[in-house]
Amino acid sequence: MSLFDGVPEGSTVSSKGLPRPVAGAPLAERMRPRTLEEYSGQEHLLGPGKPLRVQIDRDDPGSMIFWGPPGVGKTTLAKIIAETTRANFIEFSAVTSGIKEIKQVMASAAQAAEMRSRTILFVDEIHRFNKAQQDAFLPYVERGTIRLIGATTENPSFEIISALLSRCRVYVLQPLSEERIVALLRRAVEDSERGLGSLHLTADDEALELMATYSSGDCRNAYNTLEVAAQLAVESEKHINKALATDAIQQRVLLYDKSGEEHYNLISALHKSVRNSDPDAALYWLARMFAAGEDPLYLARRIVRMAVEDIGLAAPEALNLCLSAKETIDFLGSPEGDLALAEAVVYLCMAPKSNSVYMAYGAVQQEIEHTPQEPVPLHLRNAPTRLMKELDYGKGYRYAHDEEGRVADMDCLPDSLRGRSYYHPTQEGREKLLAQRMEKIRKIRTSKRGGT
Repeated sequence: MSLFDGVPEGSTVSSKGLPRPVAGAPLAERMRPRTLEEYSGQEHLLGPGKPLRVQIDRDDPGSMIFWGPPGVGKTTLAKIIAETTRANFIEFSAVTSGIKEIKQVMASAAQAAEMRSRTILFVDEIHRFNKAQQDAFLPYVERGTIRLIGATTENPSFEIISALLSRCRVYVLQPLSEERIVALLRRAVEDSERGLGSLHLTADDEALELMATYSSGDCRNAYNTLEVAAQLAVESEKHINKALATDAIQQRVLLYDKSGEEHYNLISALHKSVRNSDPDAALYWLARMFAAGEDPLYLARRIVRMAVEDIGLAAPEALNLCLSAKETIDFLGSPEGDLALAEAVVYLCMAPKSNSVYMAYGAVQQEIEHTPQEPVPLHLRNAPTRLMKELDYGKGYRYAHDEEGRVADMDCLPDSLRGRSYYHPTQEGREKLLAQRMEKIRKIRTSKRGGT
């Protein structure tokens, strides 16, 4: 494999190995920035004195990972770095490449290094490489044979092996603002060299704003929509208005991956909105997940968890309501059953909140982990045989239903944990009654022990 395998047929290649867009290339490719001056966005990384800008200006050879949503310029930025630092650029896709291809590329890079030629290896969607494939990069990154630039839409902490991650600097790229995307679309409409200027189109601001809004921060998607709109406009009055933009858009782009970072971000937002008693926010996040195609049964399971963790015994009926919503999803399916989950979410938001059982159970788990596992006290053991009775199993047990107040003066924890208290009811909802009942039980036990 040569250093320049993968360059599109018919394109030209610069002296630094960067392919030029061919005639007929998509608008997003033609408008790709070629220099840092053309690059738009990510000022928190590329502004004067900012970390990535300093690394580029100093020609720092360190490897890096670009983490951000689609269409924010990860690939473009890697190509600009290669141009700026006068390095050979190899673009590598984690979707179509394996160990064999990695070794071939590494061998080519090693040969180039012997000739004092630097190589930047750009790996798109690096999170799709498995551990063995990522391991293959390590020796070459350590020796400086290659400068690795990986791009990922997934959290590198979860998707990239620690050995490789520790050798790279991670830069987080942010979605582009709607205002910035509108400016880029306007530039594409007017650019005669690489954009749509030769078509002599006009475009309303509200049409471009609509495209930007529906792109969800993905500039590539916005360019693609503009290109469709331009094709429609050429067939009519060469004017892009809001109605034509609506025809070109078809459907909003939703940033979502059912097993990725955004999946967990959205469910976290839903759960925390419920916990904070905010029904408007909770409904919004629930609807966002439905619109992105989330499995309704996954949402039902998480909503049941919210009832158990955050509502608890303050409103114990919440659990039954959520389980009923889950049954409704099973019975009606989606979208008809989605409303049942919406009702459950609103109820959880408005219900009194208590995490006392959740905290108590966590405290007990910690106790079990950090204290000796003592045997069950003899008076609490079952004694179905004569031998067990002779060994004092069950001796001293007091049947609570025969006791005054139905509370016996009897310890039920191991001796070393006697007196421990884990469950502390709140004064919220039904749990306030439980707190009163606990106080009554305490007084009964105290009186039976002589007031001590």
